[in-house]
Amino acid sequence: PTLLDEPNLDSSVMTDEIFGPILPIPTYENINEVFSFIASREKPLALYLFCNDKALEQRVLNELSFGGGCINDTIVHVATSHMGFGGVGNSGMGRYHGKYSFDTFSHKKSIVKKPFWMDIPLRYLPPTDLKRRLLKWFLR
Repeated sequence: PTLLDEPNLDSSVMTDEIFGPILPIPTYENINEVFSFIASREKPLALYLFCNDKALEQRVLNELSFGGGCINDTIVHVATSHMGFGGVGNSGMGRYHGKYSFDTFSHKKSIVKKPFWMDIPLRYLPPTDLKRRLLKWFLR
């Protein structure tokens, strides 16, 4: 394993995915700096938080977007087939493991089917005063 003490925040180790035993360790003065840093980047695949502060835990879970993660542990969320694992945004789409794999690799189609005989002229141009009045009446 390699620990990188205070890496440059714009270096590739801080902007690209890391596939190896490398742990960059940036420092911060205020927790808001951490939130700003994470929010200013692509959404991470995983987030691991180590703390005993319930308010901070809830803030992380409510304010930050990431694929999945652990509180006071690492990697465990990947090891179980009962939890979906996957990213959001550039870190990936969908989830896998167990039923999540089936759902991710299945294509569900949404279809609206209406009969030919039922077609409401309100749907089509041009708009008229009568159409507007009818729409207002239907939507009240």
